[in-house]
Amino acid sequence: MSQPTPGTHRAQWPTPHGTHYLGPHTDPTPLEVTLVMRRRQGALPRSASWPQPPQWSRAEFGRQCGADVADLARLREFARQHGLRETGAAANRRVLHLAGAPQVLERAFAVKLGRYQLADGRGPFVSCDHAPLLPPEAIAVLGLDRRPVARMHSRRPKAAPLATYTPIQIGALYSFPGATDGSGQTVAVIELGGGFSTADLARYFTGLGITRPPPVIAVGVAGGSNQPGGAADDEVMLDIEVIGALASGAAIVVYFAPNTDQGFYEAISQAAHDSTHHPSVMSISWGGPEDGWTTPSRNAMQTALEDAAALGVTVTVAAGDGGSSDGESDGEPHVDFPASSPFALGCGGTRLTTSGGTIASEVVWNDTSAGEGATGGGVSVVFPLPAWQQHSQVPQAPNGSAGRGVPDVAGNADPLTGYQVLVDGEAQVIGGTSAVAPLWAALIARCNQHLARPLGDVHAALYQIGERAFRDITQGNNGVYRAAPGWDACTGLGSPNGTALLSALGALAQP
Repeated sequence: MSQPTPGTHRAQWPTPHGTHYLGPHTDPTPLEVTLVMRRRQGALPRSASWPQPPQWSRAEFGRQCGADVADLARLREFARQHGLRETGAAANRRVLHLAGAPQVLERAFAVKLGRYQLADGRGPFVSCDHAPLLPPEAIAVLGLDRRPVARMHSRRPKAAPLATYTPIQIGALYSFPGATDGSGQTVAVIELGGGFSTADLARYFTGLGITRPPPVIAVGVAGGSNQPGGAADDEVMLDIEVIGALASGAAIVVYFAPNTDQGFYEAISQAAHDSTHHPSVMSISWGGPEDGWTTPSRNAMQTALEDAAALGVTVTVAAGDGGSSDGESDGEPHVDFPASSPFALGCGGTRLTTSGGTIASEVVWNDTSAGEGATGGGVSVVFPLPAWQQHSQVPQAPNGSAGRGVPDVAGNADPLTGYQVLVDGEAQVIGGTSAVAPLWAALIARCNQHLARPLGDVHAALYQIGERAFRDITQGNNGVYRAAPGWDACTGLGSPNGTALLSALGALAQP
């Protein structure tokens, strides 16, 4: 391996619990990596925080907050000196794509590649034994560590459901605003596997009485593609069908990427900067515990989410289905990322029951004892307490710091009160916080339509509005955390009253 070069830096590199080393990586096939560059000096993206509109268009944002052309030139010289081949670049998204033989990449970034496997059987995959050395112009190199970084947060019930709902029924129970259907909006959906069948979608929407179903476009990212026929189809079809049923006038663009930090980053970044489809909302139903991410990859993801917020894109993210532990076995509470990002609208889960067409009961989703999962939620040990949560009585993080509380909002997620969907030609009932992210994405799209501009980063507005537009969930727990009046680390501010929310958002926009 090469010796560190003056000016290079090496970041924290946690090894996920139970990762097994299988041996050296001997396959000579070239690998493609993504260098994520720092922003140009002095660039401070400002979130489009409702009712504040985006400061710049997508084209201007790249010129103001993208990569410095001098940084790009220096990284190209770095690549040339190390024998790496450039396969693409986008200064507005701060990325330089390079390819090279494994041995060349090892020398360039001072790492040793190996084959690894996670304790749960996922793998084998290529990874490093320590953090790569990075040129000063870069904040991350993605693609040297190819561990699966995320899980989908959808669940089929193991037992007979107590009740099931179509998305349209859920929208009615949550008083989604009338005379809106998301027309004029585009919803981006991030998927790290699986696929959809257009025939299934047509059959599903026709069965719901939707005569003009939304257009659904697949976009391949970093080698990903629409590949139906696997377990991840549950996630893909749930996301599309919930959004399409509740915002049938919106266009849906699905960005398919590999389940790696490189794929996840590229999908979010490309969706945020997509100047062809112009999404105003992004729905993400994938994630993993904060401590399962390397610092560089999480930092890179955070900059992509920051871009989305600055461009006026509201990002809704599932908070996880593993309760307050987020599926970890160390006995400590954990939160899921990217839901824990302050630029993400974290979406928690409830159990919803009805009587006579109205809500009879709504409590925290927690079926852990029956093996049916529980809503994620807790306090971040990575991101500090945001200003808009200062008065929410967020408990201390597990490390004693004042951290960002998760989730922000909630909705029906219990698979035992799940959603009626169609997957690979078969009617299914599916739940999980994966259903709540697209639910909120559809509601945001309908609000955007009525307000005639995107909500963007809506956190400050939602916390200011508070109980006026939410059904406060005060019963239940997700393990460590209990529901309580006001915000809590199980269901956030609560489930939506869509009509009241739209009215309150409109009032905030008045001079």
